Amino acid sequence: MRVALVSPYSWTYPGGVTRHIEALRAELDRAGHDVRVFAPFDSDGRMTAVLHRGARPQAREVPEWLTPLGPTVGWPLNGAVSNCSPSPLAVSTLRRELRAGGFDVVHLQEPVAPMAGWDTLTSADAPLVGTFHCYSESALPHKTAALLGARRKLNRLNVSIAVSEAAAWTGRRFYGGRYRIIPNGVVVPEGGVPAPRARVADEPLRIVFVGQAVERKGLPVLLRAFEALRSQVPAELTVIGLTPEELAPLLVEGEGVTALGRVDDTVKAAVLHDADVLCAPSLGGESFGMVLTEAFAAGTPVVASDIAGYRDVVSAGVDGVLVPRGNATALAETLRDLALDPARVDGLARAAAVSAERYAWPRVAEQVVTAYEDAIAVPEPVGTMRRAGVRIGAVPADGLPRVAVQRLPSLEPAPERRRGAALRRGAIGLAGLATVVGAVLAVDHIGPARIGDALVRSSPPWVLFGLALMCASMLLRAVSWHAILKAALPGARPKLADAVQGTTIGVLMSATLPARLGEPSRALIVARRLGRARDRLPVVLGTIVSQTLINVFALVILGAVMFITIGLFAGKQQALLWYALAPIGLLVVVLVAPALIRSGRPARSRWVAQGRDAVARVRSGLVVFKRPREGFVAITMQLGAWALQWVSCYVLLVALGLEHKADLGAAAAILFAVNVTAVLPVTPSNVGVFQAACMAVLVGAYGVAPAQALGYGIILQAVEVACAVVMGGPALVKEGLSWREVRLRAMHSAPVRLSPPRTPEPAEA
Repeated sequence: MRVALVSPYSWTYPGGVTRHIEALRAELDRAGHDVRVFAPFDSDGRMTAVLHRGARPQAREVPEWLTPLGPTVGWPLNGAVSNCSPSPLAVSTLRRELRAGGFDVVHLQEPVAPMAGWDTLTSADAPLVGTFHCYSESALPHKTAALLGARRKLNRLNVSIAVSEAAAWTGRRFYGGRYRIIPNGVVVPEGGVPAPRARVADEPLRIVFVGQAVERKGLPVLLRAFEALRSQVPAELTVIGLTPEELAPLLVEGEGVTALGRVDDTVKAAVLHDADVLCAPSLGGESFGMVLTEAFAAGTPVVASDIAGYRDVVSAGVDGVLVPRGNATALAETLRDLALDPARVDGLARAAAVSAERYAWPRVAEQVVTAYEDAIAVPEPVGTMRRAGVRIGAVPADGLPRVAVQRLPSLEPAPERRRGAALRRGAIGLAGLATVVGAVLAVDHIGPARIGDALVRSSPPWVLFGLALMCASMLLRAVSWHAILKAALPGARPKLADAVQGTTIGVLMSATLPARLGEPSRALIVARRLGRARDRLPVVLGTIVSQTLINVFALVILGAVMFITIGLFAGKQQALLWYALAPIGLLVVVLVAPALIRSGRPARSRWVAQGRDAVARVRSGLVVFKRPREGFVAITMQLGAWALQWVSCYVLLVALGLEHKADLGAAAAILFAVNVTAVLPVTPSNVGVFQAACMAVLVGAYGVAPAQALGYGIILQAVEVACAVVMGGPALVKEGLSWREVRLRAMHSAPVRLSPPRTPEPAEA
């Protein structure tokens, strides 16, 4: 049989689909079939790296059975990067080769992916087989593909294959049709799966991670879990797929962690066999998980996230253990329990070896060949109209009745467990949508010309002066934090440069992300610099609370100025007094709470224990207020930073010529409003809400024209973002980090606290 295997993904950026094609070709070749592979191929060069988000291709030779289809571009899709070719050259090359090749069957991998396979669905004359590898519940990309004609094109497939029930769910949900499940195969060593490594209880638990540093693979979750795991049992972590330089930015501390980079299959198999467990902490978007079956083939059990694609492969409690996705605590406790129970690990490993046989390539390739034979055996449509319908995709090419799109229930955890997260996401989405709609309506009502005129009339020297004041305020905040760190961590001897690096990077992250990731970002930077990061991080996080309390006090002052200036509190001095006393009450609660929840017994509830630890960390950060010298520096510098920001807001009023209508009181009100509304940001830098807060103050209380007020809000936010970029960008470069790396680690920064290990019950006499 002459077979064409078509891949949409770059051969030199190999992923799961590429490895699947390579192994399938080899197996078909051994069975005597004539196989030709068509795939994009990227050469190494500067432009290639630019088009692939900085990643360089692997150095791979072009085998004689591969026809290159030109270069690709890295597209962020489904939590990873898909390297597909947008070039018409790929389409024309593939059309020409398929016409001249005389193939009995054309096998398209991921037929919906652009662009060569997508075209082949309607341009090829040979019988078509398509394999669906993707699992995704995200409706937007699939519905976009459907609008572009995907359902009609997929009707041209004689046989549709899905690598798992999860992948078949995606096909049925968004495209309709029939799918036969044929899993990804795995190479089982000659002579069978090797016996598991014998391990005694006091040896370190050897853990392996295989994957890329993309968010969906969950590596930061594993790193957090591993940091906690090593506090209770000996453990070693080997990371395949990342170099030491790529892994370093994600580490809080690197003890016990080894990065091997990208290795060949022989080395990978050896490392997997020497491991006790493979850990796959993916957060979602996995249709199968070839690395799981590779571990089975090495005689190694897995600890994996309880997600749709992995549940199709792992028999929970038999050849592996499934843990809730994204739960670093549950992951660490599962690994710890395995480390303390070598007999259980041995039993899981032996079951994993049995499971590997289900996915052995000879068995899988036999099923694929059967699909080819069935595709070839589909009878030609009878009648001109039916032939035309099949040709254009209006009628299914398999000769069976059409199966429409199905509204299937989610494969993810039960709705009641996801309701809280869904409600939060929905609320944030609605708030973001309301912000966008409000901004559009405001601009339309005021008039873009008027807003543009207000911006053009601003004075550049005054704007630059305001930017300089903002930058200076960031430095004063760093000085304040340095004093707090010195008081909380006297043995670590933090330097002013540490606080400056952490503060500037934190400001950059807060200015460019919708979530409040600035605080954990700067805490991570400082903890890494102080050594023994896992021990330092909780205290560093506690010191941020000290600054927050000073910030609350500063907001009270600004609020008092605002209320007195506007006159809202005329005759309501008692309310103003209570308002001023609020931070003192908060401070008292923080200091007294640990004593109220402390007892001589361990906490029965994990939530109580975590709450107690959190409050204890906060108290450690408040030590600065017991030390007059450091406390004086912390308070005066932090309040000085607020004063500079206050003046900067006023300077920008001068830049727009508004000082006659809005004075220093207005600047205080603006600074108060934008900081209060930024407590729960719904967009990066709270764009939209920020301008609305400025307009509410200037238009509502000071009678400034809406166009000028909106122009002021735009300029003020531009100055704040420019300050974050000007100071945070160089700090990232100096730290040797990228924005994405800081974001990934900051999202999973909270230290993991493990419950005490279980003690085995004594045997009955």
